[in-house]
Amino acid sequence: MQRLRLLAPALAILAGLAALWAALEFGGGADPLAIEDPGPLVRYGLPAVTMVRNLAIAASFGGLVLACFALVPGSRDWNRSLDLAALTAGVATVLQAFVGFWTFRQLVSNPVTADDEFGNLLQLFFVEIETGRLQLGTMLSLAVLTVVLLVVRGSTAVAFAVVGWAVPFWLIASGGHAGGTANHALAVSSLLLHLIFVSIWLGGLIHLAVLVRGRDDDSRDDASAPRSAAYGDVLLRYSSLALVSFGIVAFTGIVSSWVRMEGDWFSEYGILSIAKAVLLVVLGAFGAWQRMRILAPARESRTRVTGRAVALILGLELVVMGVTAGVAAGLARTATPVPEVPPGAEATPAEILTQQPLPPEFSPIRLLTEWRVDPLWTVICALLAFFYVAGVVRLARRGDRWSGGRTFAWLAGIALLWWCTNGALNAYQEYQFSLHMLVHMLIGMAVPVLLVPGAPITLAMRAIAKRRDGSMGGREWILAIVHSRYLQVIGHPIVAAVIFVASLWIFYFTPIFEWSMRDHLGHVWMVLHFLGAGYLFVQAIIGVDPGPARPPYPLRLTLLLGTMVFHAFFGLSIMMGDALMLADWFGAMGNGIDALEDQRVGGGIAWSVGEVPTVIMAIITTIKWSRSDRKEQKRSDRAAARDGDAELGAYNAMLERMGKR
Repeated sequence: MQRLRLLAPALAILAGLAALWAALEFGGGADPLAIEDPGPLVRYGLPAVTMVRNLAIAASFGGLVLACFALVPGSRDWNRSLDLAALTAGVATVLQAFVGFWTFRQLVSNPVTADDEFGNLLQLFFVEIETGRLQLGTMLSLAVLTVVLLVVRGSTAVAFAVVGWAVPFWLIASGGHAGGTANHALAVSSLLLHLIFVSIWLGGLIHLAVLVRGRDDDSRDDASAPRSAAYGDVLLRYSSLALVSFGIVAFTGIVSSWVRMEGDWFSEYGILSIAKAVLLVVLGAFGAWQRMRILAPARESRTRVTGRAVALILGLELVVMGVTAGVAAGLARTATPVPEVPPGAEATPAEILTQQPLPPEFSPIRLLTEWRVDPLWTVICALLAFFYVAGVVRLARRGDRWSGGRTFAWLAGIALLWWCTNGALNAYQEYQFSLHMLVHMLIGMAVPVLLVPGAPITLAMRAIAKRRDGSMGGREWILAIVHSRYLQVIGHPIVAAVIFVASLWIFYFTPIFEWSMRDHLGHVWMVLHFLGAGYLFVQAIIGVDPGPARPPYPLRLTLLLGTMVFHAFFGLSIMMGDALMLADWFGAMGNGIDALEDQRVGGGIAWSVGEVPTVIMAIITTIKWSRSDRKEQKRSDRAAARDGDAELGAYNAMLERMGKR
């Protein structure tokens, strides 16, 4: 068994290198360049090192995710996974240094020397050129994560480390094969998701191969450490992660192929894409077979799954995964049917600024006919809708009821969020300030007013089973977040109201606004921040989920009135302004729209449309206040009937004593 644990990852790497060589030869990814060829060492070495780096990243990130959702903190399996994650993060850092240098050598063929001229070229590449900056940033972020993983052992710290992996993933996606396409934002989002969920899938598999063993060797565990989770439970939890990852990887693979090929499936790039898709289907079949033929029967019969029962399957899966990684690395070096070049001299100013094809002239009918799909938000919305419905179905199967109104509100909010981030408003918001402001108001105010009544935390607490072995599942992580000090502070009604109002002014009157328009990362941050700020504020006013103590109803109405005033003042300040915001962006589109007048329309939208959800919340708060008073009166009447209105009698007696004085 020990030999198998060591042999399977090694065979996976060798199989991946062989598949990479075949893909490079077939697709021409390592062909000599006509001008300033860097040599075979760079042409073959760069994709090989990139592939192994990606495997190391997957082993580190995927292992952390597996630990967070499947392993018991402090157990032997937990510590082994964290040790392996730290080791592979360090390996990825070293390999990233080679990737960065050989990427530089692709552009600069000067002999490697120790003189100032060569040093200046290196500095120019890694400081002034975007590709070099992304390579350097990736290496530095991997180095920081390596140091963090060497010292952290607690579950909360590991969770923060998982979130921290978003930095290198985003940098790799931004500088990847999609960077120069006309659909830059779509390509970067799809590649980002692809990297994350492939890493969860592959990295978890690597850690399962390392941890695979029978349960009869638990006697070697440290007596003071928590007992490791049953291997069958770990496999089943990983299987759920792998199932979600498989669906998202398939979706993002289709999106990436559409962006780069536009239907040309018989090119070298198309054939390699088909080969990669077939390999992923084979891997999915492995997972389905394992879940149905081994894990499900074992769970129904309550028998233990030993490492020997699945060791060979895991080894074979790893080898196929290695071949898939090799084909993918070769595919990334293959020329695409759609040239990956930025807009040329014939492009309009709008296309040069946004790096996107210019949509047709806007008209109301376009709200129904135009789309600009963002894979990132499509996946987020799909997962939020799926898990909510799955929770409702689980309650129904055990005979519990869940309000249909809450379900409708949640799904309506998710649908509105998806349309705002994928529909016509997403297609036009980069070109017209008024439509950008409409998107902002809907995401920050209308969507939360629909989502909060859905009570997702309450549903999760009722639908998700409590873990009994000390590991952290969905229920445990949700409770940890809800009861964290950070959320208690920012979720306080007054703090949430300040964040909600101040964010508008800080965002639109600082360079953050320009960042959100020019950088896709800035746009993603904008949506996340204002969705979160709006959700916290609405939750503090009309929410039913557990959280910080809610203020009395009079204070809630006061907070609403205050936000309405500040919101109106914000909209008026834009409407009355004579200076164009982001003049070198909205004023340079060349789409025939009066940018200053459109900006004033946007201020009117912020004032009018933005107030509608606030008025709705005020009505809901008033109704809840009235119901609360009626409930309190009924409670008081029942108490008076039980004790003969002792409270009133005591009050009258007190008044009588005061009168005698």
